Amino acid sequence: MGINPPLITPIHMSAAYEFPDAEAAAGIFGLEVDGHAYSRLGNPTLNVLEERVAQIDGGVAALSASTGQAAVTLAILTLVEAGDNVVASNELFGGSWSLLGATLKRFGIETRFVSPEDPENFDRATDGRTRLYFGETLPNPRLRIFPIAEVAGIGARHGVPLIVDNTLQPFTCRPFEHGAAVTVYSGTKYLGGHGAALGGLIVDSGNFDWASSDRHPVMTDPDPAYGNVVWGERSRRLPDTRGRSSYLFKARETLLRDLGMSLSPFNAWLILQGIETLALRMPAHSRNAKRVAEHLTGHPKIVAVRHPALAEGIEAEHVERYLGGGFGPMVTVELEGGRAAGARFIEALRLFSHVSNVGDVRSLATHPASTTHRQLPEADLLAAGITQGSVRLSVGLEHPDDLLHDLDQALAAV
Repeated sequence: MGINPPLITPIHMSAAYEFPDAEAAAGIFGLEVDGHAYSRLGNPTLNVLEERVAQIDGGVAALSASTGQAAVTLAILTLVEAGDNVVASNELFGGSWSLLGATLKRFGIETRFVSPEDPENFDRATDGRTRLYFGETLPNPRLRIFPIAEVAGIGARHGVPLIVDNTLQPFTCRPFEHGAAVTVYSGTKYLGGHGAALGGLIVDSGNFDWASSDRHPVMTDPDPAYGNVVWGERSRRLPDTRGRSSYLFKARETLLRDLGMSLSPFNAWLILQGIETLALRMPAHSRNAKRVAEHLTGHPKIVAVRHPALAEGIEAEHVERYLGGGFGPMVTVELEGGRAAGARFIEALRLFSHVSNVGDVRSLATHPASTTHRQLPEADLLAAGITQGSVRLSVGLEHPDDLLHDLDQALAAV
């Protein structure tokens, strides 16, 4: 009697895999045959997660990593060398800002931060050593939709791929349909939805020809890190989903191999459980966040409320174009009274948890200027839309009446 297949993806907790013979082992390590050798490079459970996230975005392949920050790092480092530069939005998550503005600088990689309010800023900052553009679909906590198509179009003229961090809008925004070449995710956030597991994903759209672009010698020149292989040629020989992306094939076989940013199979399994309800959760988050934003607008103790549902002009057009009528799960409020008022407000919340994470089914709150963006100078905080009185709300799936009551009682304590 045969064994019926499991309904739930199994967790393959194995560091290594037995080869059937010496020839097969040589073929796998020689990149001629697809197969697993060591879980630092790939694992059956991870493969399922990668395939599903690629399908969600409409991409040809995906690569998992230990965290969202690891995914962003791998996505960028795969394309750059010392002397190259990146043109990035100045409206970014604090960790990405630090990576691009400080850490990569130590390795001779320059980041040119520009305002996405005028997409042509990306064109003006581009030169012959620009390897990629980088932005966030819904910048955290600025919450102004990134002009994906406009920047991707500029990149197409120069042969520069656009990498979009779509962490806050999985399923509801599809950057590939607007010209983005790559998406990155923190799977810790809305993909998982439960806050129980760290993880990251990189997805290749399949729309950018990495192998024929003169701008990307890392893909077209022999790579001494792996026997002078030319990644754009060798990766096309393999039949599986990893073989359909020369970019991710290089990322897997060089940087993931060398830096060891591998995702745990157990964490991959946890994120897979969250993905099963993603299509239900994201619209519900959006509805609750819209209720919260509208309720707080005009409150005498609040200077400003930011949420895509409140956007006007070109920003409202971007919301309709890129979110398809949805509004997103995040709300940022600026309290009168600055940092002290923000602290009192957060400490008075009862249903909202005070944590630095976002993307849980439960509601969360934090003060960006003293936590996630603490390392930024004051001028850069303001450029990112953050004041000392800003509080970021990750609106969960609790009953909206309970959420509004908690916010009202906390504001009364300010």
